[in-house]
Amino acid sequence: MLRTSVHRTLITATALALALASAPAVAHAQSTPDTNAPVKVTLTVQGPDGLLFKGKIRTRGHEVTTATGGTHRCDGTNGGANPSAVPTPTATLDDAAHKRHFTWDGTWYASFDDYSVDTIKNVSGGGSAYWNISVNGTSTPVGGCQFKLRAGDKVAFTWTAF
Repeated sequence: MLRTSVHRTLITATALALALASAPAVAHAQSTPDTNAPVKVTLTVQGPDGLLFKGKIRTRGHEVTTATGGTHRCDGTNGGANPSAVPTPTATLDDAAHKRHFTWDGTWYASFDDYSVDTIKNVSGGGSAYWNISVNGTSTPVGGCQFKLRAGDKVAFTWTAF
């Protein structure tokens, strides 16, 4: 009887030791997924007089530089919106501008930890209009550097009058 009890205790202790030894590696692998992997989205820019840009863009969150706003991160961690870097609408606009050779500008607002898109392809929002950001037909509830994009999303920057 004592021999059986010792044998069971040894097996249980060995199983527990193996489980504990492998737990940190499993937990670490699951807690650090590559959420900022590039995704392909469709970007549309609609100005007051029609379509300014439409195309598929491969993007991920990154630092963005504008003439007015300077250089700031635009990777979804802005304002604590996401725990790790992710692709965002404003980073998509920035990637499209660089890849397809057009300009955009935006003001950086430290209090929002985000850009306000002011001008795209020399079309300004001005005092009576602004550039609305929507994803899959719905206006984003947060700024363009805070909203997490997924592969296949349809991103739109639309000139919108007040």
